Amino acid sequence: MMRRLLATALLLGTLAPPIAAQEAAPTAAPAETTAPAPAATEAATTEPDSGAAENISNQIFGPRAPTDFAFGAFQRGYFLTALELALPRASEGDAAAQTLIAEIYAKGLGVAQNDQRAAGWYQLASNGGDVLATFELALYYENGTGVEKNRARAAELFAKAADAGYIPAKYNMALLHVEGIHASPSLGTAAALMQEAADAKLPEAQYDYGTMLIEGAGVAPNDVEGARYIALAAEQGLTDAQIDYATLLYLGQGVTQDREAAASWYQRAAEAGNAVAQNRYAKLLAVGEGVALNLEDAAVFRALSRRQGLSDPALDRLLVSIPAEQLARAEERARFWPSQPPSIETIAEIPTTTQAPPVDTLPTPTDATERPATPMATGEPADTDAAAPQDP
Repeated sequence: MMRRLLATALLLGTLAPPIAAQEAAPTAAPAETTAPAPAATEAATTEPDSGAAENISNQIFGPRAPTDFAFGAFQRGYFLTALELALPRASEGDAAAQTLIAEIYAKGLGVAQNDQRAAGWYQLASNGGDVLATFELALYYENGTGVEKNRARAAELFAKAADAGYIPAKYNMALLHVEGIHASPSLGTAAALMQEAADAKLPEAQYDYGTMLIEGAGVAPNDVEGARYIALAAEQGLTDAQIDYATLLYLGQGVTQDREAAASWYQRAAEAGNAVAQNRYAKLLAVGEGVALNLEDAAVFRALSRRQGLSDPALDRLLVSIPAEQLARAEERARFWPSQPPSIETIAEIPTTTQAPPVDTLPTPTDATERPATPMATGEPADTDAAAPQDP
């Protein structure tokens, strides 16, 4: 299934403030009253041309980018400082500074989150040509965040960002061409855009383009290439790709059949919390296919998938012979998963943080002067400073 990319990278490292650090001018040497030095001495003492030195430095090390104090503060978590430094530049039309401010309000970094204000700053930055702002504004219109939902407007902005070369926008435009509502319906155009994004190592695009290759959607069918792209997405941690790649390995479609590798990929996705992977990995554990037979572990992953609403009668039949003791232990493990259930040994290792207060016992009086004073019958407190009554 095609999915829409919702996460975007923060590409603000290109911010370039108009204010650069000023270097102190060298102090001029005092005028000499004596006769001028020989020409050779003057050549030796003359300071080198700063422009020539900078050119040589640029040739060796490349040109130095001006220091971006606003973005530097943002990277270090000083969001209010970054906002203060970016506002003057943003008011002068600096699109990168406007995008930085939009990010601060969009994520509520150091300030109260304000989607409407973020949308306004994204709009200003987009008008100034900032591609990240254009893409983020498209997502706002796509989801109705901070602005009225308008998918047609979102498609225009996605197209604008895609034309500027922004890879996530190309991916979203591919999805729009597949959908064919707010962009021309064209699987061929979608496949071309999807391949661009996939070759740029976007995992969602790698997975979707691999699926298109296997299904022959907008491109000639190619199981081998399709499996390769899906494997790339799986290696980047995309759970859906891990499940599909495990299935390809299990069936031997586009790749050499490898049940052990399939079980390993199902396990990775299962431990990441995917219910489908938990169910399939449990089946392999229950029959010992590609992995050692382990009914208790199979029952653990069955319980985890059930919690997410996935029930499988076929898996239940595979586990019908599990002993009651193992089943109870599996259910307990699933309850504490991914941690281990507490045991007597682990409880004993927990340090005692509170100790029982010591019991204070009153000393037994040895004579009448040491016995505690008795309150009066009227309920008034006894005078502890008064002397103890004497015997007549």
